[in-house]
Amino acid sequence: MKTPRTLFLLLSSLIASGSGATETAKALAVIQASSDEVAVEARSELRRLLRQEDADGDKKITVEDLRAPGPRRAKGAFALRDRKGGLHEVMGTYFLSNLLQELKLAIDEKRPTVSMKRIFENPVRRTSRLIRETYWDHLTRRVDAGHLEGALADSKLPPQPLRYLYVPADDPGALAYYQAVAVARPGLKLAVRAFSMGAIETARAEIRAHPGLLALALRKNAAGVIEGVPFVVPGGRFNEMYGWDSYFEALGLLADGRVDLARAMVDNLVYEIRHYGKILNANRSYYLDRSQPPFLTSMIAAIYEKIKTRPDAKVWLTDSLGAAMAEYFNVWLGPTRITDTGLSRYFGAGRGIPPEVEKGHFDVPLEAAAKRQRLTVTDLRKRYDAGDLLDPELDAFFAQDASVRESGHDTTHRWQVDGADRAADFLTVDLNSLLYKYELDFARLIDIEYAGGFPVPPGVPAACAAPSEWRGRAARRKAAMLQYLWDPGKQTFFDYNYRSRTRSNYLSATAIYPYWAQDPADPSSRLADGPGAAADLGRLVARLEELGGLSATGKASWTAHAAGLPPRQWDYPNGWAPHQMIAWEALANYGRMADRNRLIYKWLYMIARNAADYNGTVPEKFDVVKRSHAVFAEYGNVGTHFAYIAPEGFGWMNASFEVGLRDMAPEWRARLEDLVPPEHGK
Repeated sequence: MKTPRTLFLLLSSLIASGSGATETAKALAVIQASSDEVAVEARSELRRLLRQEDADGDKKITVEDLRAPGPRRAKGAFALRDRKGGLHEVMGTYFLSNLLQELKLAIDEKRPTVSMKRIFENPVRRTSRLIRETYWDHLTRRVDAGHLEGALADSKLPPQPLRYLYVPADDPGALAYYQAVAVARPGLKLAVRAFSMGAIETARAEIRAHPGLLALALRKNAAGVIEGVPFVVPGGRFNEMYGWDSYFEALGLLADGRVDLARAMVDNLVYEIRHYGKILNANRSYYLDRSQPPFLTSMIAAIYEKIKTRPDAKVWLTDSLGAAMAEYFNVWLGPTRITDTGLSRYFGAGRGIPPEVEKGHFDVPLEAAAKRQRLTVTDLRKRYDAGDLLDPELDAFFAQDASVRESGHDTTHRWQVDGADRAADFLTVDLNSLLYKYELDFARLIDIEYAGGFPVPPGVPAACAAPSEWRGRAARRKAAMLQYLWDPGKQTFFDYNYRSRTRSNYLSATAIYPYWAQDPADPSSRLADGPGAAADLGRLVARLEELGGLSATGKASWTAHAAGLPPRQWDYPNGWAPHQMIAWEALANYGRMADRNRLIYKWLYMIARNAADYNGTVPEKFDVVKRSHAVFAEYGNVGTHFAYIAPEGFGWMNASFEVGLRDMAPEWRARLEDLVPPEHGK
């Protein structure tokens, strides 16, 4: 039988010589079946590996190290020494980066060995395993005594002498709990503040002066100890629970069997509706005035399907649906968001400069305002933030900016009118498709689970106890969407500017949402229900499809409207996980399975190839034209800055990988594990 070292050399030579994927996979299978843990001096081997292979000194081993000039260039091969003097040769960027990670893990975990199976682990299986076993846990937070240190951290803001926690005044139990924590743990430097949304203007000055974390739900565990209800954060600088991220993260959690964590996230969103009046952009005080795209009923339905045999499932469903109904009426049909068309818009309320943006983001409008006011920019910011300077033009700018951020697509050139962002003026395809889905979900779940009618909560019209009311609402929204958002000439949905009464022609991946929003048991519920709808969807996908998947906006639209302008992250050539996942389900709805499998493959190949070439990186977004994580528009790319080991990936990117692996046609999986580029054919 071949020794492990011989097998490693065989595999390395196969990779180096460009041997076929099948031969390499066979060698890897033999290694994984026969290799054992190897005892090493992890610290010294890590130092030696970095000296030789980390040419750019970033504490990662990537393909860039092989491109370094002259003698700094990495060799691409390393002989790992074990404690008995044996050598174990590792060749190739991907395997070397795995070795780096495993050595660092051995140091951190005080283990005397490294696993050769892990070093030579298939990149697809390794990425999925890390998401399933490590990343979800690393991204999980609780707002309680044992976890506040991690939850309070906010790298988007400069350090503060005190860390503020804002607690709803109508949750006295939570207020007493956190006040006790502040006393018991002075090292946290925790300032607990109660406030009421009904008197938010009274509290606004302090909240703006001292931004902080917003409390979420508490519960008692099996031992009777109070603990925070857990939630998943996106990662990196986004260390809080975000509105629409939570839906896609929940899909990934469900794919990985983490049903209770997905359910807990719904419980926290329900808490936000009850105590903050809406699902928040995220649970920081500077997000109180805006929401995010509404996915709550889809999230509830997906989780309920997994738990409906549990004894408490119906109570949970009733509570969650009731909160979603309150959100539907109070937020999306509220006076600032509903229009005379019967369709809704994004509208971020509040006033002033969002403190979470990076330095320099608003230089242009602030300099213009300073000139108008005959002030320095520093003085203008100070007075404007304090609320003692009136500037209607600046107010209007930040109201529109807040609406962009509420849309989740911050930022894009999609809503520019005469050089200015006018997001609040548009009735968007995505928002109204999501509200249509709410109406269908309410009707379907009431029909199935509440034969005697749904017990509507206070403030919700009594008629909403019946599924017929929700179907009527859905029918009216569908008619309005077809009237205002559907372009019959282009056979595509576009956003509608209700101020100018004109339809946009800027193609966005959100044009796919109407093909996603339907009752799965009722094909007649489709927004796009004509005989050519499936073909329309296919043509739409073709206009957005690139090497790595779907672009956020169409190349032709970007070229016509935005080429030459500063790049924005939610525009061509960038692609985002939520758009891909919506499109995969939409294509399945219309039977376009070949398109679906192709797009899943392109997206997962890009993630896996990137992880293999860049030390396990799983980023926030991609340039889908270049199949690269090197996206420099606006805020850069979260999830790409780390040393040694990618600690958490990025929430919805992790989810897309796990959902894609689950849903991909089985015959495509082997090709993906061999990292066969999509363009090489099936």
